[in-house]
Amino acid sequence: MPHLTIQVTPNVSIPHAESLLKSLNKALWDSGHFGKPTDIKARIIPIETFLVGVEDDEQAYGFVYAHLKIMTGRDEVVRHQLAELLTATIEEVLDTEQSERVGIQICVEVEEISAIYHKKMLGD
Repeated sequence: MPHLTIQVTPNVSIPHAESLLKSLNKALWDSGHFGKPTDIKARIIPIETFLVGVEDDEQAYGFVYAHLKIMTGRDEVVRHQLAELLTATIEEVLDTEQSERVGIQICVEVEEISAIYHKKMLGD
């Protein structure tokens, strides 16, 4: 734990997806809230079909939605800090890569995972 899932609309330019994930994982690790770097798991899931609002036929708007699932026990202040950290990291990484043609919303949700969670390591 944690698990970080990033959903991105196709009109948002991410030239190096692995670099974005590395930046996000490093930011989470540097926060000091996780036991070891290999606990942090991240992935990007592209979105094929989307609409922002009701009239965005030209796809002038897009979004990046980050969903961070963490184990229970961290207070609301820490969850807000993690959300702000991810928002700032996404903004920093993507800001220079955009064409100014697309308005991008960055959305981050931090959620505690269910108490019923099983993990098994293979190959250790």
